[in-house]
Amino acid sequence: MTSPELTLTVRLNTSAADARRGVVRLHPEALAALGLREWDAIALIGARRTAAVAGIAPAGTPTGTALLDDVTLSNVGLRENATVVVAPVTVHGARSVTVSGSAMAQQSISDTTLRQALLGKVLTVGDAVSLLPRDLGPGTSTTPATQALSRTFGVQWTSELLTVTGVDPSGGPVSVQPNSAVGWGPGVPNARPTPTTPVAAVTEPHTADVVPVEDLVGAQAPAAKLAEWLTLALDEPELLQKLGASPHLGVVITGPAGVGKSMLARSVLAKRRVVELDGPGVGASEAQSRLERVTAAVDAVRSGGVLLVTDIDALLPAVREPVSTLILDQLRRAVDTESVAFVATTAHPEGLDDRLRAQDLCDRELSLSLPDGTGRRQLLELLLRKVPTADLDLSAIASRTPGFVVADLAALCREAALRAASRASSAKSEPRLTQEDLVGALDVIRPLSRSGTEELAIGSVTLDDVGDMVETKQALTEAVLWPLQHPDSFARLGVDPPRGVLLYGPPGCGKTYLVRALASSGQLSVHAVKGAELMDKWVGASEKAVRELFQRARDSAPSLIFLDEVDALAPRRGQSSDSGVSDRVVAALLTELDGVEPLRDVVVLGATNRPDLIDPALLRPGRLERLVFVPPPDADARKEILRTSGKAVPLADDVDLDALAQDLDGYSAADCSAVLREAALAAMRRSVDAADVTAADVAAARDKVRPSLDPDQVAHLKAYADNR
Repeated sequence: MTSPELTLTVRLNTSAADARRGVVRLHPEALAALGLREWDAIALIGARRTAAVAGIAPAGTPTGTALLDDVTLSNVGLRENATVVVAPVTVHGARSVTVSGSAMAQQSISDTTLRQALLGKVLTVGDAVSLLPRDLGPGTSTTPATQALSRTFGVQWTSELLTVTGVDPSGGPVSVQPNSAVGWGPGVPNARPTPTTPVAAVTEPHTADVVPVEDLVGAQAPAAKLAEWLTLALDEPELLQKLGASPHLGVVITGPAGVGKSMLARSVLAKRRVVELDGPGVGASEAQSRLERVTAAVDAVRSGGVLLVTDIDALLPAVREPVSTLILDQLRRAVDTESVAFVATTAHPEGLDDRLRAQDLCDRELSLSLPDGTGRRQLLELLLRKVPTADLDLSAIASRTPGFVVADLAALCREAALRAASRASSAKSEPRLTQEDLVGALDVIRPLSRSGTEELAIGSVTLDDVGDMVETKQALTEAVLWPLQHPDSFARLGVDPPRGVLLYGPPGCGKTYLVRALASSGQLSVHAVKGAELMDKWVGASEKAVRELFQRARDSAPSLIFLDEVDALAPRRGQSSDSGVSDRVVAALLTELDGVEPLRDVVVLGATNRPDLIDPALLRPGRLERLVFVPPPDADARKEILRTSGKAVPLADDVDLDALAQDLDGYSAADCSAVLREAALAAMRRSVDAADVTAADVAAARDKVRPSLDPDQVAHLKAYADNR
C-alpha cells in the first residue's frame, strides 16, 4: 500500500513565531488526508527533497496551501506560488549530526548548546537550518539554549544559518534527540581547528541559569542527600578519615529521560567549581579523541571541584570497548584525588558499563522517579507562575498527565502558549493562557515515558460510560483500581493486591474499550503492547524488550501494562518451533510478575480470545491470577452501544434504536458500531447531500453487516469461564 501524498501550493509563512524554525503549516483537512497529527514529520518534494515538521495552519488558510518559512522554501528549492508534494515520512532519532557554519559560530558555540538549539528539528543532509529553537515562543526566551547563544555568540545568533553535513543513521531525515551527538563537521571550510588537547567545559561557581533547589519539585530529598555527600567529601573529609572511611565520592544519578537529573546536579553544584563533559558529544568521537577529552577534563578538575558527566551511558556503554578501560582509569584517577568528586547521570542504567559501579568509582546511586499527580500540579504552577493566565484548574491537567516528566510538562506549557499567542494575535488582544489552551495541548504532547509503546487515548471515557457489564466492571475495579487507590486497606488486612488480570472473551466485545475506560477512571499511565510486537528473532532481544517494558511501567507508576493478544506473547511452553524464543519470553514475563524485584503500583492486564493457548504458569496466583470474562453484549448493552456510537450520526426520527438492539442478537459491540457506519454510507449512496440517516438506510445496513461472533467459540469461552 503506497503512502498518501498531496500536491499543494506554496505560500511564504510570515509569522514571527514560525520564522526559520522548520515548521510547515497545513490545513487540518490536509493533515487528516495524510493520516498525520500536528507535529508529525512530513516529506517535502520540490526541486530537491527535504523534511520538516507539520503544524496546523491559521484559520482562513486555503485547504490546498502549504505555509513554508524562507529557509524551508530554500531547502525544497522552490519559490512562492510553486507546487510542492507533501507526504508522510519515517524519521529516526539521530545518533549523531554534524553541521557547518561560520568560523565565528564554530569557535563560539559548544556542542551542548548546538544540540539544545537543534533539539526536535527534522534534518536532512544538505539542508540549511537556523539556531532558532523549535520551542521558542511566548515565555520561552530564557531557555538555556538561547541564553547560552546570546552569551557566547551575541545577537547575531538569530540570523546564523548552518548547513547539515552528515547524519547517522544515514539514508533519510533524522530528528535531533536529547541523547544525539551534535557537533561541527570535520573538514568543513572555515571550521574551527581541533585542539590537540581538548578541554571540557569548566564553570566557576555561579547561580545564573540554575533552578533553585527549593524549586526541584519531588527531588528535594535526593538533592539534599547529594549536597550532604558533597559536603562530607569535599568540605569536611577529616570527619570520614577519623572514622576510617575514604572521603572519595562517586555518584550515579538515574531516572527516566526528561525527569531532571542534570538539572538536579547543576542546582546542587551551583556554588562549586564544575568541569562538565557531555556524554553523547564525547561518545560520538573516535576512541583516541574520547580518551583525550576525558583525560583533559580530569586534569582540569584535579585542582579541586566536581567532574560532571551527563548521559554517561553514551560514553561508557554496556558493550565494552577497549578504550572503556582507559576511560575508567582516568575517572578513577579523578575520584582518588583529594577535594574532587565525580557525578554522572544516565537514563539507561541497564545500558551502562557495570564497572562504573565499582566501589572505587561510583559507589553511590541516586534515583529519580516520575512526579505523581501532586508533583505534576506543583511543577505546572512553577512553570506558569510568571505567565498571565485565566481560571486555570491545574489539578485537572495534572490528573490527565500520568507519566509526564518535567520536560513533558514544559513542552505542554509551550504548546499552550503558542495556542494562546495565536489567538491573541488574531484578536489583537492581550495574551492570556486559558484552560482550553492546556487541554488542547494535551492532544499534541506525547510523554517521553511512553515512547516505544502504543498510546491509548484516555480521558474521554470512564467505566461509568460503559453500558451494562456490571460484573465485569466491578471485577476490574477490585483487581486494578483498588490496589492503586487504596493500598492502605490491603496493608491493614495483611494481603497482597492482585498482580495481574486476564480479560478474555470473543473478539469485538470491547476488551480494549474497557482497558481505555479503566485507565481513564484511575488516571493511570498506560503502556500498551500487542503480544507479537515484543517478539524478535535475535537471541535475548525479546527478553530485553520485556524487561524494558516493565521498567518503564515502574518508572511511571501508578501504571497499567496492557498486553493485547497475550496468547501470541506467552503460548504454552515446549510446543513452539521458534528456537525457544517464546519459552524464554514466558520465563521473562514470569520473572517480572513474580520475581525477586516486586511490582509496586503496577498492574498487568492481558487480553485474549484464546485463553486456552496461554501458558498455564502465567495464570497462577501471583501472576495473571484474576480471570475476567467479557461476554457478548445483551440487548441492553447493545442499546447502550448503539446510543454511544450514534451520538455523532444524525439519525432520523423513524430510527428505533431499541428495536434495532433487539434485532441484533448475536452481534458484537464492533458489529453494532459497524451497522451505524454502514447506514451512514447507505445514506450517502442515496444522496451525497443527505442530511440524516433514515430507518431504510439502517435496514439496508442490517442486511449487509453480518455478525462476526462464532457461536461455537462463544460457547467454548463460556464453558472455560464456568470451569474456572
